[in-house]
Amino acid sequence: MDLLPGTLTPSLQEYVTRVGAKLPFAQVVEELRLTFRVVMSEPTVRRHTEAAGEAYVAVQTAEAAALERDAPPAPAGPAVQQMSVDGCMVPLVGKEWGEVRTVAIGVVGEPVERNGEWEVHSDQVSYFSRLCDAETFTRLAVVETHRRGTETAQTVVGVVDGAEWEQGFLDMHRPDAVRILDFPHAAGYVATVGQVVHGQGTEAAAAWLAEERHKLKHETPEAVLADLRCMQEGVQAGGKADAAGLAAIEDSIRYLDKRTAQMRYAQFQAAGYPIGSGMVESGNKVVVEARLKGAGMHWAGDHVNPMLALRTAVCSGRWEETWPAIYRQRRAMVQEQRTTRGCAGHRAGQTAADQLPKPGLSGTIRPRGLPAGRVGLGDSTTPGDGRDPRRPAPDHPWRHAPIGQARYRSPGQGCPPKP
Repeated sequence: MDLLPGTLTPSLQEYVTRVGAKLPFAQVVEELRLTFRVVMSEPTVRRHTEAAGEAYVAVQTAEAAALERDAPPAPAGPAVQQMSVDGCMVPLVGKEWGEVRTVAIGVVGEPVERNGEWEVHSDQVSYFSRLCDAETFTRLAVVETHRRGTETAQTVVGVVDGAEWEQGFLDMHRPDAVRILDFPHAAGYVATVGQVVHGQGTEAAAAWLAEERHKLKHETPEAVLADLRCMQEGVQAGGKADAAGLAAIEDSIRYLDKRTAQMRYAQFQAAGYPIGSGMVESGNKVVVEARLKGAGMHWAGDHVNPMLALRTAVCSGRWEETWPAIYRQRRAMVQEQRTTRGCAGHRAGQTAADQLPKPGLSGTIRPRGLPAGRVGLGDSTTPGDGRDPRRPAPDHPWRHAPIGQARYRSPGQGCPPKP
């Protein structure tokens, strides 16, 4: 019947897994009791959910390896696709933190006017997340980029912040992607200069920043960089900032100057491209933080990726097509475990049998306390005499005991007389 071990029906196993990917395990216990009148412990819910997550991690890892090996043609992608990657931190046991990397992929929509300005957003968003290093994440994420047709999309817009590993991600999955530096990220470096010069939180800093943000969005990055350099020269000449302030200004100008080609926001907006990476930043909150950063939560490292795999299936709206693959993989893993245990037991039995005395060997092993003429419960026999060494001797006390003789008497006979 292709059932999994345990007392849960297939539909209840799916429910426990899906809700366990959405809510803390203690709340899942309450939902089961109130909805289905099923009483289940929190460790049982955790075990079922994490086992399903491990199965889906195995499915996706095998799929990534197959894509790398076989390189099948990718499905057709959209006209304009947005791909953004980012990382966020999750609490681990032992007061440690780990970085979860996420890629969000969506279809770029038509521009909409909001507050007097045109904005571009993406829909049909899907996610892939893992707790691992950048190189491993870049390789495993091929399962999502291939599914979404990133390779065949007419135009891919890579909106990211300035992290080097994010540029490496674009280099692998779509080298010709239109690289755009996240606008709020760039504006943050501009704001740093204004805070040093005009003071943090002052009205003068806010007014200056609003003007520079407008110039950065609707003019050219060179114009903004020219303003920043003028302010740097004025601060240096007038001694209006300490060494730390001057270093902050210099770092901001160097950072933005290196990414001028990714800051041509007026051109990007005219082409109908998004200029913000809020899609993946929302993914960090929806996929990762909403489930893994609850109050008092600290995750073992081995349990993070199984939960992330389930979360991406739920948040990408692909649960119905994902669960059958999870169920099949769980069945395969259970069968493999049974086979492994059976082989281990068989090997252990062979080892024990090899340690027993073999017929025809010189010498006889006699258990302690038995007379020299007896071996075990049977007679002292020699190989080939036709007598069963396991059958008790005729004068063995076991033959005179009621329990012993009960095996040999016919039905209806009474108890044998006492010896």
